[in-house]
Amino acid sequence: MSRARYLAAAVVWIALLVPAYAGNNKKLDGKPENRRKLSHDILEILGDPDTARGFWGIYVVSLDTGRPIFAHNQDRLFTPASNTKLFTTAAVFGLIGPDYRFKTTVETMGTVDKYGRLNSDLVVVGRGDPNLSGRTLPYNLHTERKAPPIQVLQNLADQLVQHGLKYIDGDVVADDSYFVFERYGEGWSQDDLAREWGAPVSALTINDNVIFVNIMPADRPGERAFLSIAPFPEYYKIDNRVMTTPPGTGPRTVSINREPGSNQLTFWGNIPQDDPGFGEALAIEDPADFTGRLFRQLLEERGVTIYGRTRIHHTELASTETFSVTSMASGGGDPTRPPNPAPMVLASYQSQPVTQDLRIINKVSQNLHAELMLRLLGKEKGTSGSIEGGLEVLRGFLVNAGIKADQFVFYDGSGLSREDLVTPQAIVAILRYCHQQPWGQTYADTLPVAGVDGSLADRFRNTSAVKVVRAKTGSLSHVYSLAGYATTQSGEPIAFAVMTNNNTMPTKKALDTIDQIVVRLLDDKK
Repeated sequence: MSRARYLAAAVVWIALLVPAYAGNNKKLDGKPENRRKLSHDILEILGDPDTARGFWGIYVVSLDTGRPIFAHNQDRLFTPASNTKLFTTAAVFGLIGPDYRFKTTVETMGTVDKYGRLNSDLVVVGRGDPNLSGRTLPYNLHTERKAPPIQVLQNLADQLVQHGLKYIDGDVVADDSYFVFERYGEGWSQDDLAREWGAPVSALTINDNVIFVNIMPADRPGERAFLSIAPFPEYYKIDNRVMTTPPGTGPRTVSINREPGSNQLTFWGNIPQDDPGFGEALAIEDPADFTGRLFRQLLEERGVTIYGRTRIHHTELASTETFSVTSMASGGGDPTRPPNPAPMVLASYQSQPVTQDLRIINKVSQNLHAELMLRLLGKEKGTSGSIEGGLEVLRGFLVNAGIKADQFVFYDGSGLSREDLVTPQAIVAILRYCHQQPWGQTYADTLPVAGVDGSLADRFRNTSAVKVVRAKTGSLSHVYSLAGYATTQSGEPIAFAVMTNNNTMPTKKALDTIDQIVVRLLDDKK
């Protein structure tokens, strides 16, 4: 069939089917001729041969009336990628509240005598703070890291010294048992686990649970490249096989590997002498272990003598125990056992309001922080600080928000899981629900702004969508999505979701296609 005949037939097809897609037999908003033209134009975009090979879902509604403006496969299930974060952050706004603050403490069940000697263990207790790092808050247009990545640990160590601590007879314990020890979500790709976007989850998270590696060419060809690692380079074993090649022999070919369960980093390949160098953020293996060893070093650097070991404490998934210094003090829940004395807090740090981190999550699509929020939901509003505990709370929240249970299946809070499924209709439903809440504008403000910041900073340039669209991006291999809010040229506020799965187009073309659809949605005067 010729392209012209195909489009002519398709227009008839969409004109017949779009009203049915709208649900409940509601008429589409606006003038019929405008809606037919919109359907024709979007179908023409989707009719591109490369585009048409993928699976597409689009749903757009008026925020004022709730009536559909355009619908295509809106009730089919798609892999959402990071559009999952729209649901996780909405639940935190609705159930936890924007003013919640995390608290990280250094505690002991012992005492510090007049000589500065602690006669017990020193325990660093994490409670899920995502921003124990050098990140600048509040987020403003882009991520900034002006402070040292371990500044919070340094501050806690300083507090202990100011408290008079000089000797520790016991161990240094890193306790992340506030959340269940589940580092990775179901359906995560093994290829992601050593990288920043697949960093392990822990209630004791330092510097996003990554290290920063910088690789620079050596002074002369034939020599090994220069490597620098921060923070805490002593934690790793380095095998550097990257060789410097003569100028003009680029491009560089450098590979990095860390096997699961190992702290050995292997680098190999070539880097030309005239290469400016580059940096990578690599995930660490066990955040609590990393924190405990680093904190011990910080104390020793400040003159504290430690006689005990460095160890960690997790809450294993198979255990119902929720151990921490605080839970030990409660007597373990045995009503016949008198409660133990409360632990003594020697140092503490309190986070900024959680709404600041919700902006980070949605603006830059921070996976680890979204996973911490999922576990926070389970800990504060459910049965446990576990993945399943969080998902149970999330499901209840979404159903109460009016979203049908058969329109979503989530296995994590970030969208990194390949097993997550959701309909465009469900995405638009959560957007509209949030819009109607007292915190709706604050929620919308967490989303990237087209052509301005976050993951949309470089998209929609020179289009009518700049500063008009606020939307969450999503991408995995062969998966792209964009969903959020906008105002059309006639002044109508809308919520929209555009999703594609099984798409083999180059990334740029896939994103350009989504952007083209959104720009056409805004132009409702045609």
